[in-house]
Amino acid sequence: MGINRSPRNLRIACDHRSLTHFGGVYFFHEFLQVLQVRRFLTKSRLPPAQSALQSGADDSGFGLPVGAGPGSPGNRVIPAFQRYFQYLTGLQSFPDPQTLRRFLLQAPDSFLRQMHRVNDRLLQNFIHLPSHRSRLILDLDSTVVTVFGRQEKAEVGYNPRYRGKRSYNPLLSIEANSSYLWDTELRPGNAGTWDGGVELMATCFVNVPRDIREIRVRADAGFGFNPVLEILEAKSTQYAVVARLTQAFKRLLPGLRYESVNRQWEMAEHEYRPHGWSKARRFVWREDLFQERNLTPRCSLWAVTCIAPG
Repeated sequence: MGINRSPRNLRIACDHRSLTHFGGVYFFHEFLQVLQVRRFLTKSRLPPAQSALQSGADDSGFGLPVGAGPGSPGNRVIPAFQRYFQYLTGLQSFPDPQTLRRFLLQAPDSFLRQMHRVNDRLLQNFIHLPSHRSRLILDLDSTVVTVFGRQEKAEVGYNPRYRGKRSYNPLLSIEANSSYLWDTELRPGNAGTWDGGVELMATCFVNVPRDIREIRVRADAGFGFNPVLEILEAKSTQYAVVARLTQAFKRLLPGLRYESVNRQWEMAEHEYRPHGWSKARRFVWREDLFQERNLTPRCSLWAVTCIAPG
């Protein structure tokens, strides 16, 4: 796959109703050039590939078309799009979809680890663009990804949209200010609530640049158990993790002293050590007050969050 010089004098106009979803491909290409992604990947020493892929990892020859919108490699070879895209980017050709598929299927485990390290280095460099940062805010959550057919490790589990369909239930770590996907932990659709949380924490902090002085973590109840909290505290992380409103917590409700924050909700806090925890931790309660239609009494909903000490 050779590389020509991309066009210098080019006028881009997006003023037609029938503009396709490929209309922004040139701007996506320019964005990668500003970030110098090609230069960065060239220095990453990826393993040698087949002849049709020799420069694919360096110039994003197969990554750019997928990112531009056609989807999977097998669906992206659209003649008109391919012709214009090659002209805009300076690429002479794209690797054949079957070549890409065979390469990825036959790639050794070491290739996956190398690509993971490349992604880590990309994060560590780009997190400081456009300006240097000293704080990260990581949001931890889970999601449901439905699959159709018998995909590897996909299982039937909680799926509010497609009940009874196989799915994955990955854990996600997203940096709040940049919206970067910081790390993931793939799980089958029937994974337990707390499965994979410790593993995600172990890899999340590997990617943090050394010059980051402060890390804040916000997480849902799937991360509200002792091993994860111990990891967060060992890393001197400020965190707020939603706690599960168990029967033990509900028994504490009558003894709480609330302070009014506004007309909608009140707050209370105390220290508590659930069964199996190594120590007591600070919990903050929020009571949402509302008045139902045509009813005089005020009703309440409670939410409890485990807050980092200090």
